[in-house]
Order: sequence, then structure tokens, then C-alpha cells
Amino acid sequence: MQTSHVHASEQLLFFTLLQLLIIVLAGRLGGSAAQKLGQARVVGEIVVGILLGPSLFGLLAPAAFGLVFRSTPPLPLDLLSQVGLLLLMFQIGLEFEFSHLGERRNRRAVLGVALAGIAVPFVLGLGFAPLVPAAYAGPASSAQSFALFFATALSITALPVLGRLLMEFGLTRAPLGVIAISAAAINDVAGWLCLALVTTLASAPFDGGRFGLRVAAVLAFAAVCWWGVRPLLARWVESRVERDGELSGQVMGVVLAGIFAGGMATYELGIFAVFGGFMLGVLLHDRARFAAAWKERVGRFVDVFFLPVFFAYTGLRTDIGSLADRAAWLWCAAVISIATLGKFGGCYLAARLAGLRRDESRLLGAMMNTRGLMELVVLNVGYDLRVIGPQMFTMLVLMAIASTVATSPLLRRWLPALGLWQPTVRAARPALR
Repeated sequence: MQTSHVHASEQLLFFTLLQLLIIVLAGRLGGSAAQKLGQARVVGEIVVGILLGPSLFGLLAPAAFGLVFRSTPPLPLDLLSQVGLLLLMFQIGLEFEFSHLGERRNRRAVLGVALAGIAVPFVLGLGFAPLVPAAYAGPASSAQSFALFFATALSITALPVLGRLLMEFGLTRAPLGVIAISAAAINDVAGWLCLALVTTLASAPFDGGRFGLRVAAVLAFAAVCWWGVRPLLARWVESRVERDGELSGQVMGVVLAGIFAGGMATYELGIFAVFGGFMLGVLLHDRARFAAAWKERVGRFVDVFFLPVFFAYTGLRTDIGSLADRAAWLWCAAVISIATLGKFGGCYLAARLAGLRRDESRLLGAMMNTRGLMELVVLNVGYDLRVIGPQMFTMLVLMAIASTVATSPLLRRWLPALGLWQPTVRAARPALR
């Protein structure tokens, strides 16, 4: 029995290492290819993750696909992908300069864009959902739960992917970048709370009191972190880095423990664990020496190893082959159109009303329309709850990819006019790599 257990563990390790070998190399190749095509590296890594799944690899070489990715349980890859996403969210919070929000115009823009980014696509989704054929809904859904889930799925902005795009285009310290990431953070907290509501409705009768307590708990967590944890942690980290002249093992260990604790806390509060990592990054965003040392020693490894794992794991759960007829593709096009109209159009109008110029507003609309694979996390929840069927799942996946792929070309086209990005400089040396 002991020998059998050892053999099973070795087999699990072998196939996990084989998967990681393929994923890391494919991620690098995909990122490089994306840059040559004028896209950000993150887009190439997302597409490669989809191609490694049943949509292409499993379709062209089913035996090889089964051997590599189905010979062992997916749990190791799942855990690695979630840890990587948590660390990325910490780095995104660490990168941004939130002092821009002290300007009245920027505060108005953040609140307006965040509200429009969740409300407009949500309302459009609620209106569009009754038109969708019942065959695309999940077997356990009601008309109410399907409509609420569909509306929530249209409202998500991919905070990690947007953050990475802004890093690559050098917008992390620009007011527009700060407005976008701040609005996306507010947008997604509201989106996760909507998802929690849908989950509650799909699994049990709605309890308004419990849902209200969850909202209050999230706000209390943010307040405790900002006014309680931040002064102590920031002062301690700064003193240690200044004393040692580098990122010591002790500082790295304490910060990693804080990231994991933050993730655990937000998970227990009923929102995605990555927001705990993001919050920890925000608490230390003004510690420039620590941020530079972390990016140099830890950030590169997260970028090269953990993120491709996350993208590939999500791609393994996506099957484009489920759209088999013309009607399905027409509905897919309608879903992509209504999602873009709600997010891009709503955020553009909100930015204009907040006093931003036309060129600034359309950039914010494009950035907020980025959904990426955070959307796929939401979709997998709905699929597991059987609120949406496999075809609707695939349509929403394609919507997420299309909105993400469209962002880089729009940024490349519109940023130079604002003087925020120079194509010849950034193309030669991307900000993050």
C-alpha cells in the first residue's frame, strides 16, 4: 500500500511538471507572438491558455491532450493558478499612485465610471436575458436567476488583466490609469456582491439581512485595513527595507503572510480572495523602495510562472466547439454587442459627465470594457450552479476574450494623441517585462 501511494504521488508530480513545462514555454511564446502583432503580452498568454484546452489541443490531438492534462486530477494546477492570481493582485495594488484621487475631477470620474460600469450593462443584461432561448439557460436556473446572472456577467471588469495592461502601457502613475483601476476595483466589488446575490438565489431563498451584513462586513474590512493595519505595516516595512538596503527574507515572509491572510479574509467575507491581495498592495503602494525591491525579486517570477498557469488552467475549462450552428453564433455576436454597448458606452458617458474630455472618456470606456479571465471565474461559478448551459458559457467566454483582445489596439491607437505613450519606445521595451 505504501509503495502504491508513493507511485501515485510520483505520477501526480510527473504530470504536473509536464503540464507546467508546456504552460510556461507556451506562455512565453504566446506573449512574444502577441507583442509582434501589436498586442500586450497578457493577451497572448490568455489566447495560449485557451488553445491549450479542449478548444484546439483537445480537438486536434485528443489522445495527447488526455495524456497531458487528464491523466491526473487538476487540483495542483488549480491551486497554483489561484496563488498566482493572489500575488498578481498584490502587485497591481502596489503599482498604483492613488494620490491622483485627491483631485476633485478624478474622484467624480472614479465614482461615475464605477457606477455606470456596473449599472448600465446590468440593466441591459436584465432587459436582454428574457429574449435568450431557454435552451441556453442551465438546467437548475429560473428566469430570475438566469437574468440576474447574465446581467452580472456583463458587468464584470477584469481587474488583474486591466492592471497588467496598464503596467505594460506605462499608465500606472497616470491619472487615467488610476481612475480606470480604481473604478474597476469598485466595479468588481459590486460585481462580486451581485454574484453572491445570484448564488444565494440559485441555492436557497434570499435572505436580505444576511446579504446586508455581508456588504457591511466588506466595508468594515476595508476600513480596518486602511486605518488600522496600514500605518503599522507600512512603517515597519519601510524601516526594515531602509535598514537592510534590500528586500530581506523576513520582510518578504511577513508580507506574503499578510497577502495570504488578506485573501482568506475576503474569501470568508463572501467576495473573491484576490481582493485581499489587492488591498494589501494598496496599503503599501506609497513605499517606493519596497515596491521596487518586490518587483525585482518576486514580481518577475510571478509574471513568468504563475500567470501563465492561471490562464492555462482557465483555458482547460473552456470548449468553443459547443457552438455548432449558425443560430448559436448569431446569439454569440448579440451577446458580445450588448456587453460592449453597456460597458464601453456607459463608462464613456459617465466620464464625459464627470468633466473628462472626449478622448479621455473613450480611453476609459475601452479600458473598462476589458473583461479577461476574471470573467471566466464568474462564468464557472454560474456553470457549476447550473444557472447557464454550456453554449451560453462558451458565448460569454468568447465575449470576455473579444473585449480583452480589443483593448490593446484601441490603447495603441488613442494613447499617442494624449502624449501618454510612444509606440516606438514601448514596443521595444514593454513596461512589465
